[in-house]
Amino acid sequence: MKRVLLASLRRRWSSLLGAFVAVVLGVGLVAAMGLGLDASLTAPDRAPVRFAGSPVVVMGQDRITVRVERGPGTGLVSKPLAHPQPVDTELLRELRRLGLVRLDGDARDAVGVDAPVREVRKVVGHRALVLTGDERRRADPGTARDAAALVAVNSFLGTAGGVAAFVSVFVTASTFGFVVALRRREFGLLRMAGATPGQVRRLLLGEALAVGVLASAAGCALGAWGGPLLARQLVEAGIAPSWFRVPARLPGAAWLTQPLGLSSASSGSSASSGASATSASSASSASSGASAPSWPFHLAFWTGLVVAVSGAWVAARRAGRIAPAEAMRDASVDTGVLPLGRRIAGAVLLACGIGLLVRALGADPSALLKRKTYTTQPMILITAAAALAPLLVPPVVRAFRLPGAVGRLVRANSAASVRRTAAVAAPVLVTVALAGSLLGSAQTVGGAKAAEARKQVRADLVVTGERLRHVGVRDVPGAAAVSPSASTAVFVREGGSALVRSEARAVSDPAALAATTRLPVVAGDVRDLDDRSIVVNEEWERHEVGERVAVRLGDGRPAKLRIAAVLARGTGDNGAYVTAGNARAATVDRIDVRLKRSPAAGGAAPSAAPGPTGATGTTGTSAAPGTSAAPGATGTSAAPGATAAPTASALSTASAALAARSGGEVRTAEEWLAATHPPIKPQTRLGLLMILGICLVYAGISLASTLLMATPVRRTELRSLRLAGATRGQVRLVVAGEALAAVAVGTLLGLAVTALNLGGLSAGLSRLSAPAAVTVPWDALGVSVGLCALVAVSAAVTGTAGLLRVAGAGRQD
Repeated sequence: MKRVLLASLRRRWSSLLGAFVAVVLGVGLVAAMGLGLDASLTAPDRAPVRFAGSPVVVMGQDRITVRVERGPGTGLVSKPLAHPQPVDTELLRELRRLGLVRLDGDARDAVGVDAPVREVRKVVGHRALVLTGDERRRADPGTARDAAALVAVNSFLGTAGGVAAFVSVFVTASTFGFVVALRRREFGLLRMAGATPGQVRRLLLGEALAVGVLASAAGCALGAWGGPLLARQLVEAGIAPSWFRVPARLPGAAWLTQPLGLSSASSGSSASSGASATSASSASSASSGASAPSWPFHLAFWTGLVVAVSGAWVAARRAGRIAPAEAMRDASVDTGVLPLGRRIAGAVLLACGIGLLVRALGADPSALLKRKTYTTQPMILITAAAALAPLLVPPVVRAFRLPGAVGRLVRANSAASVRRTAAVAAPVLVTVALAGSLLGSAQTVGGAKAAEARKQVRADLVVTGERLRHVGVRDVPGAAAVSPSASTAVFVREGGSALVRSEARAVSDPAALAATTRLPVVAGDVRDLDDRSIVVNEEWERHEVGERVAVRLGDGRPAKLRIAAVLARGTGDNGAYVTAGNARAATVDRIDVRLKRSPAAGGAAPSAAPGPTGATGTTGTSAAPGTSAAPGATGTSAAPGATAAPTASALSTASAALAARSGGEVRTAEEWLAATHPPIKPQTRLGLLMILGICLVYAGISLASTLLMATPVRRTELRSLRLAGATRGQVRLVVAGEALAAVAVGTLLGLAVTALNLGGLSAGLSRLSAPAAVTVPWDALGVSVGLCALVAVSAAVTGTAGLLRVAGAGRQD
């Protein structure tokens, strides 16, 4: 069998080229993304900036730690505070006795101390944190931003790596499955010559193993080259911090002899954690010459090998069941394309995908809004659709009404050659379903968040900035209400086993808040908010008006507050509200201003008071008499007593006064909403488009390889067409039409998966009382289908060129 295997590889290498390229690309992506993950997990220590001249930094507590239940016992859980505690005056006085104390303006969250660290620790005790060496960077404001950026890098690379692995397995399995279908007569001859089913299976698995080893090695080299390139693209896209780098690739095959482990940069940095860190520029330049870690290459190599062998496993089992009589078979009609095992697997996967969707709708609709859910959910349905594709191909193809003899021939051939049609439709199905589901879900969730925010805004002007100065109603010409607020957070222990952080806004005037917003209040009144109460949403474990809930405030102080009002859960952006007295360290970063209204023509004088619950309306209702719609609100209609929006002159005058008084950036409500609540964030869209690009490359590889493999087998069929009088142009039209028909089948199946996913997401938004409009990315879908059709037609027509010359020898068109 070894000689047979080698002869098969020499003769059949072109039919395995598609699987080879798919595995190379998949391994390269896994290696590059593994290098990126390693770089984010072992980021080099960077020099402190804020207190670089002080050997010791004393910093107030910046994390809250509580004890929660962990199984039969308890454990400690820690989360970062919204407002790190300041270094108190008494401690500052004691530190000045030790040496020079450096301050950063008016900030008191951290100070630099020029004194021996032992003496500083003795004085500070447990009242604050003592930082030395590289730990001093913890006091820098950029540390939190870099940490958040690295989390975004990990999320993107993990998502892209998962999608790449899924598509790689899918394409490889589809390629080997079609190879078996094309080689049925060959395997039948081997069985007639005395080969056992096991030998046939080992022949196909041997081919897959050879492809896997060679492709994985080539893919590792590709990944080593692509890792630094990927890092640069992430930095340019604004996903990764500016200093993010991936080490240079390993020379030759050195990674094969390296033990599994993190990069040498991480071990070096951990060993020298007490030493002073190098600058960011020196760290990045050093990384260009540092050796890359070995674990991404081990992971990529063995993943590629497993993908190749596992993709061929099902096909090998099918090849082993081919009977010797298949060698005598000459019919072109496919039979037995959907065995019982495949039907059961497809039905189970379909039931599982729909069942998970229904379960999420019933138990936790908010889970459908998470990227992890709407990334993995389509993969189950895609696999189910691909497994059941041979059952769906004939009725879908027969539904096409194609004119003329060429059209009838395209329908007949596509319906008869189910395996070929399904193999061509599979990569189109994956591409269309992922493009529609991923981009559509992201745009639908982003659009729902934007629409929700738009419906909650009643202000005409919004001022943003850090440490805004106080602004009153009298300071703004024509102002009806001015509501300053600050970002903060509250922490609550739910179920005794979890510490939950909830983003919040601290307001100084609840009545002004009710006048400038349209909060989705379901119970209570936001105007009842005071220093002894809180406004929560339905997601909280305790959300009954009048109940008391034990919380930790943004600076870590414990408080027991009464629930004054409850908001709808929505898309997750309906946070809590507290008074400014419960967020003393928070500084005003936003001011909402609503200007006075004048009666519309023929209308009565308006009333500026909000509704009885403190929410001036709900989604989808008309503006009540005496109120006016929020800027950009939809679904409203004029009524007697309606008011006119402020004039451009009034907005300009108020904006100038606000800018001079507050010191912040003044924008209209529409401008602020457009900047802070886009339908989809640019970084998210870029990341999803990169994933879509990966899918398109895989689809092109699979389409080209499948159609080029199928062409030589059709020599007799094409010769018969030519002998029957068909011209070369008509034969090309038939072949191109069959390719387009298969692409159309894959598109329809992909759209069905997209519709199911987006429909479930819309139902989840409805259950959350959020805007449920679905956004379908028709532009991305159109580009994807167009490129797939172009590749399919080009490959099909190119593959028939040589056969037409042979089949048409001696004939004149």
